[in-house]
Amino acid sequence: MSGTKTETHENRVPYGTKGTYDVHSAPTLPYGDTCRPAPPRQGGGPVPVPAPRGARPVPVPAPQGGRAARRRRERRTGPADGSLRRLVPRALVLAFLAGGTTAFVAKDKAVELTVDGTPRTLHTFADDVTELLADEGVQVGAHDVITPAPGTRLSSGEEVTVRRGRPVLLTLDGRRHQVWTTADTVEGALRQLGVRVQGAYLSAPAPRRIGREGLSLDVRTERVVTVMADGRARTVRTNAATVRQAVEEAGVTLRGEDTTSVPGTGFPRDGQTVTVLRISGSQEVREDPVPFAVRRSADPSLYRGTEVVEQAGQPGLRRTTYAVRTVNGVRQRPRMLRTELVREPRPQIVRVGTRARPASVRGADHLDWQALAACESGGRPHAVDPSGTYGGLYQFDTATWRGLGGEGRPEDATPAEQTYRAKKLYVRSGADAWPHCGARLRG
Repeated sequence: MSGTKTETHENRVPYGTKGTYDVHSAPTLPYGDTCRPAPPRQGGGPVPVPAPRGARPVPVPAPQGGRAARRRRERRTGPADGSLRRLVPRALVLAFLAGGTTAFVAKDKAVELTVDGTPRTLHTFADDVTELLADEGVQVGAHDVITPAPGTRLSSGEEVTVRRGRPVLLTLDGRRHQVWTTADTVEGALRQLGVRVQGAYLSAPAPRRIGREGLSLDVRTERVVTVMADGRARTVRTNAATVRQAVEEAGVTLRGEDTTSVPGTGFPRDGQTVTVLRISGSQEVREDPVPFAVRRSADPSLYRGTEVVEQAGQPGLRRTTYAVRTVNGVRQRPRMLRTELVREPRPQIVRVGTRARPASVRGADHLDWQALAACESGGRPHAVDPSGTYGGLYQFDTATWRGLGGEGRPEDATPAEQTYRAKKLYVRSGADAWPHCGARLRG
């Protein structure tokens, strides 16, 4: 190396010879050996110099010339080759570290992360929004809104916002909805949902904050309702919950049985017209007859075709109470409230003859009974005179009829039965039994 004297035969001083040893004539150490100056001896003694392998160490006297001479020698002496080789790897390491630091600094990004309105600035090595949220432990749900979108690459100075979704059970104008919002106040949620707040009823104040657990909210928007009552139309703007409340806000009072054209508990709709029905009511009682039943029984003592009323029937009586309403002055169809049977009907009992009738009455069969009947009753079997005394084809009175074996009233008997009894009367009394018409029997 430059500035270092090499060892020759001429200037070599054998070890062990007496004399002065020049430190500049010391042998050069092989590459790879480490030259470390020994610590100075206490008292300023001479510094030992390593000897060649196999030689005996020779004491080296202190260099002459003092401190200044040492400095001159150090300036003349350059670094050894081994020291240069040691510096090259260190320089490469420093260069590598310098490049790595540059890359390290380039990966570091300063971003602002805002979660539910709370911002914080942080440094991150994340490549995109998804990785940033994962690194920061921010869990997101299906209803959360992230800006920029997950997966977007990050750059320094980026602003990332996470707005949490909050459930809201919203009852809007009587209809229930389950919705989600990222707003943190009632007012913000309604604005986000597009609900008109002006003039509306809110079950919670507009500035109230919405927690992550959400809330239930009842909103009734302002509507226009027209109330028709007593011949007048009244239009009001209302956020009432029921039709009855809207009617009251219109200044209309419902009294007694008054009602509305739509259910009073219903929800009033925008533009709806509600008619008030003024109702007055009363009751009416009606009595109606209940028909009686007819019971018939066979009687062998009576000739066939003969019926005798043993017990006359009597109708029953039913009393019914009706409610009668007048709506806006118009009488409505009565509505039945209750009914009761005041009197039971009495059945009519009739005996029906089963006895065989005789074929004829001797001495009377040849007479013109049809002409007699036409004269007495006009040929009507059920005819009764105006006084009620005489009845039937031949106008028998009751006493005569029964004296001839008849049952009941003559007008209730069959025409054959009446003719048979008339023949018997003729045999007994002749044509004089019919003073005015008896002559018709002979033609």
